[in-house]
Amino acid sequence: MKIVPDTSVVIDGRITSLIKTGEYKGATIIIPEAVVAELEAQANQGREIGFSGLTELQELFRMSEENVIELQFAGERPSLDQVKLSSGGEIDALIRNVAIDHDARFITSDLVQAEVAKAKGLDVTYLRPQIGDFSPLSIDQYLDEETIAITLKERALPVAKIGKLRETRLVTLRDAPMTEYELKAMAQELLERAKRDPDGFIELEKRGITVVQIGSLRISIARRPFSDGMEITAVRPLVDLSLDDYDMAPEIKQRILGNRRGVLIAGPPGAGKTTLAQSLATFLADHDFVVKTMEAPRDLQVPDHITQYTALEGSMTNTAEALLLVRPDYVVFDEIRKNEDFTVYADMRLAGMGMVGVVHAMEVHDCLRRFCDRVDYSILPQIINTVIYVVQGAITKIYDLELTIKAPEGMPGDAHIRPVIVVREHARREPEIEIFRYEGETLVMPLVRRNAVESPAVTEPPVVAAPAAAEPEENVSWKVAEKEVQREIGRYTSGPVEVRIISDNKAVVYIEDKDVPAAIGKGGKNVSAIVNKLGIGIDIRPRSELDEQKHVEEEMQLAGGIKIRLDKKQLTIVSPENKGKIVDVFAGKEYLFTATVNEEGDILLAKNSTIAQEMIKRYNEGETIRLRPV
Repeated sequence: MKIVPDTSVVIDGRITSLIKTGEYKGATIIIPEAVVAELEAQANQGREIGFSGLTELQELFRMSEENVIELQFAGERPSLDQVKLSSGGEIDALIRNVAIDHDARFITSDLVQAEVAKAKGLDVTYLRPQIGDFSPLSIDQYLDEETIAITLKERALPVAKIGKLRETRLVTLRDAPMTEYELKAMAQELLERAKRDPDGFIELEKRGITVVQIGSLRISIARRPFSDGMEITAVRPLVDLSLDDYDMAPEIKQRILGNRRGVLIAGPPGAGKTTLAQSLATFLADHDFVVKTMEAPRDLQVPDHITQYTALEGSMTNTAEALLLVRPDYVVFDEIRKNEDFTVYADMRLAGMGMVGVVHAMEVHDCLRRFCDRVDYSILPQIINTVIYVVQGAITKIYDLELTIKAPEGMPGDAHIRPVIVVREHARREPEIEIFRYEGETLVMPLVRRNAVESPAVTEPPVVAAPAAAEPEENVSWKVAEKEVQREIGRYTSGPVEVRIISDNKAVVYIEDKDVPAAIGKGGKNVSAIVNKLGIGIDIRPRSELDEQKHVEEEMQLAGGIKIRLDKKQLTIVSPENKGKIVDVFAGKEYLFTATVNEEGDILLAKNSTIAQEMIKRYNEGETIRLRPV
């Protein structure tokens, strides 16, 4: 019997399995040169299936030496152009021609290849995906019910992470290091199972790395040049929880079953975000919602009636376009990391689709800041209305987002009202974060709450010392903030950096005039990054302004707490009690002009202006300068 296997059968190891069972014992196995060329090309690209196929050819050669089979190589070796066009069927055509020339049985596990071969009149055996029980994998010996993950690397001892989410430990599995031979055999076995098992598939394959999913087990196979040695890591879900197992399940159910359908799950890596996401997906599907998932790689362990989608042609944007045509009620988007992912989540949410997103973030404001960098902050409450923060497998807080018009609490020195997104902790209804625009920048400002120091019930003199003791501590924190701001701004100027902290959330920085554009950056990019990093508003000003302030020529004290300050270029009327007000200015009983007192309590006039000169003249003549609010 003459047999011609194609590349798919060689890779998945089915041909040697059939020979070992005796079905093709004594047969003549003819390997097309096109199969060898395709496997060689894949191996040169660092793809694990290429190495697996070459190992299978070596096994066939060993069987031929033992006279179990006869092995031949035949056909033309494909040209470079044919290899490049392999996806169009050029290589498959060369393989079929070998079967035709030798009047041999053609064996394939590729459905399209089988149908084309039948159309050509070949004797075809199509090996369908195996259904039923599989023999245990070699990797199973390192897994038990408590194992979370294992790492097997050549020349190193195999180790496993064992335990539960909040309590894990690393243990050594054996005293002898792993060998490259063991790992290669194990990798081939895993690839064969992934191709044959209905619950298995190759999730990712690039030069030096292959990721396969077999049931709930996600396995990464790395080799040179991507890694410094061959390594196999296997990870599986920590726990399988239903939504009812979480403490705040009633609040979450009320939201996702109602109209608050923009949900983000945030938390540090390994906190249990994916476990909660799959619990939400299962709960929604059980309550008559059509649920789909977007994952790269597909990691959620969900029931079969929830379809899991990955990046279509390498792009989640393409996946989103397909889902908008499918029109599910909810989409669970696992692992939002890239710029494209944030945009896709926002677009799908604005299209009216219920979304559950998973984002790695150490703090909630970090998660929101990443969204603000990519979408306009004013529409954030339309995209996200619930943030669930997860730590060590438990839901610690739930946050609500709402848009209001107010003066930001995070910047007490700025009293102008503006659109502000307030992020409130659901249980206490206390605002914890504010998001607003300031001088062209979007600031995500955590609100620091301090415990009251003095008690109104205490009237004895000795306790007066308590507030005084708090003052140095506050000054120390300002000193630390000053040093941080100096270090960050100092990267953009070689001259001195003078920082004036005017509140817990705001600083004014003076640097060389020529360095101001570089420190601010295009569109405020540089200063925005510093503000987000340090959590303090920064107003960058040229040093020439500071020099002008330092060269005050004269300061005159007027009646009613008013001062007039003169310097080289301007006259300043100082009236702190009228800040933010519109006032009329009089000299004696005569009206001079009307002006607005700014937020610092100043009226600024050019020193050489007619009004300023008139004021100086009237003051020198002994007339009283006074202000009257309009």
